[in-house]
Amino acid sequence: MVKETGYYDLLGVKPNATPDELKKAYRKLALKYHPDKNPNEGEKFKAISQAYEVLSDPDKRSIYDEGGEAAIKKGGADTGDFRNPMDFFEKFFGGGFTSGRRRERRGKDVVHQMSVQLEELYNGATRKLALQKNVICDKCEGRGGRKGAIEKCMQCNGAGLESRIQQIGPGLVQHIEQVCRKCAGSGEMISEKDRCKQCNGRKTVRERKVLEVHIEKGMRDGQKIVFSGEGDHEPDSQPGDIIILLDEKEHQTFVHAGTDLMMKMPIQLVEALCGFSRVIKTLDDRDLVITSPPGEVIKHEMTKCIMDEGMPLYKNPLEKGRLIIQFEVIFPESIPVSIIPALEQCLPPRPEVTIPIDAEQVTLSEFDPKQRRDQHHHRMAYEEDDRYEEGPRVQQCSSS
Repeated sequence: MVKETGYYDLLGVKPNATPDELKKAYRKLALKYHPDKNPNEGEKFKAISQAYEVLSDPDKRSIYDEGGEAAIKKGGADTGDFRNPMDFFEKFFGGGFTSGRRRERRGKDVVHQMSVQLEELYNGATRKLALQKNVICDKCEGRGGRKGAIEKCMQCNGAGLESRIQQIGPGLVQHIEQVCRKCAGSGEMISEKDRCKQCNGRKTVRERKVLEVHIEKGMRDGQKIVFSGEGDHEPDSQPGDIIILLDEKEHQTFVHAGTDLMMKMPIQLVEALCGFSRVIKTLDDRDLVITSPPGEVIKHEMTKCIMDEGMPLYKNPLEKGRLIIQFEVIFPESIPVSIIPALEQCLPPRPEVTIPIDAEQVTLSEFDPKQRRDQHHHRMAYEEDDRYEEGPRVQQCSSS
């Protein structure tokens, strides 16, 4: 029985954990909370290092189990003086740091594209993403086999690469470097009988991971959500990140433009001239009533806006941009001739036009963009027919 379990809880292990289990837990947490990776987790990193420093020492662990953290601190220089967590970290990992940054390989980042609706960017949402990733095999602790069974590949001498010479011409050769075919680039060999049965010597196994993706209010298309250290794990390397790339889908009413929302509103000519009231359904399901009072004319493609009804600002969702509305005036196809006199009384008078005596009367037709091209093709064909009817021109030569 132990008096308290605080240090064990920090490492996420049980009080009866073996030294190997403690080491494995510390390695994982120290890499995750190292200040180079998480600058805001310095205290967490310090606490984890101190917990492992005590529990990895049999004498200190015995004192802690009997009397808890107070007994450790009371023990003085022999037990209670903790080392610098960075120094302890470097000693644990065998050094290799420059300016506090470990020279260690890092796995590749994995990018996932997630389709999101505009409503989710406006209101915020939580989505779950299930994926498969490589994790260090817990049975062999990433060795690939039993301890002492790993040998250096003799074909590449442990480099993981092998060179071969290829002749490319008379007296010309080329040195080609390629992944070692025998060890598949690992530089190590494990006999079949000594391989780990769980990972079959690959050192990693596939694991299903479910991530909760929090879409914050005001995020936008193309924005990244990063899960640090959640990428594939590989032995002797830090895992990469999983990066979620937001892909905003087109909305049937609104267009997202920075902090603004834009929309088009068709209105009838009578509304444009005589006033109207319309209801706009917002992305958070509220109803906004807009009104154009009688006497105010709304012109075609006129733009107006409603302040503070656009997109929430990212990290400051209480503030919003503008809702911009562009009006599209729908004109009638025709007007009954009988009402034209009454309509003329309501509208400004026509401008007076002086028509010259020799002016020609022409007819307005519907515009067809393809009409001119068709006429051009017909004219070209007509000219070719004329040249064909004239016959080919033959030059006669006289012989002397």
